[in-house]
Amino acid sequence: MAIVWSNQERFLVPYFGLRCHCPCAGCVDEHTGERTLQPKKIRPDVKPTDIHQVGNYAITITWSDGHSTGIYHYDRLFQLCKLFKSLDESEKNE
Repeated sequence: MAIVWSNQERFLVPYFGLRCHCPCAGCVDEHTGERTLQPKKIRPDVKPTDIHQVGNYAITITWSDGHSTGIYHYDRLFQLCKLFKSLDESEKNE
């Protein structure tokens, strides 16, 4: 998924990586913050089927595996982007 932020930073975030970092209570223990979702249970070809804005602070993604309860707050989504290479960096390396 290509994401461009208002500061013009651009990122290419793999669908699988984004799905593995779902922040919902079904994927993260609400009390400990420990990730309970096991990546091996996610199909490697998972992809978004729908994306909706939540107010002015987040998006929610419906995934091809039927999962749809995660709300990706923009600040957390930006942190996730930083885990992956920016598009500008990857273009420099080509």
